[in-house]
Amino acid sequence: MQPRFNFAKAAPDAYKAVAAIEQYVQSSGLERRFIHLIKLRASQINGCAYCVDMHVKEARHDGLSEQWINLMCVWRESPVYDARERALLGWVDAVTNIAKTGAPDADYEALKVHFSEKEMTEITVAIGAINIWNRLAVGFRSQHPLDAAQKAA
Repeated sequence: MQPRFNFAKAAPDAYKAVAAIEQYVQSSGLERRFIHLIKLRASQINGCAYCVDMHVKEARHDGLSEQWINLMCVWRESPVYDARERALLGWVDAVTNIAKTGAPDADYEALKVHFSEKEMTEITVAIGAINIWNRLAVGFRSQHPLDAAQKAA
């Protein structure tokens, strides 16, 4: 797979607009683990290798466990996530796949048990932001950096 072009250079004002939304998300007051959860799960759903690579590394850097990170793609089958995280994961799945799901009442009801209307709005903006980044990276074939090769144990 080859990169198609650098979207940030091609349309700097568009890039700045998306970056401004990202800055809002980062300063919204949402817990860091929730931001990591949103970014990583949506990126998994969207098949964005660039963003999955980035957000796994960021989550590790912020001290989230390998198990928490690694089992996110199968979150429904793992007890590692607490009730708030599970409600949030359901909402990320529903909103990222909104054309298929229509954001079901059950996912909304689960979310509102744990989050205020303000938080639910901020969460949904964060989901929208990572979906924009994913569409840019997947659509224009952004390539994640390759880590240095390591010997198998």
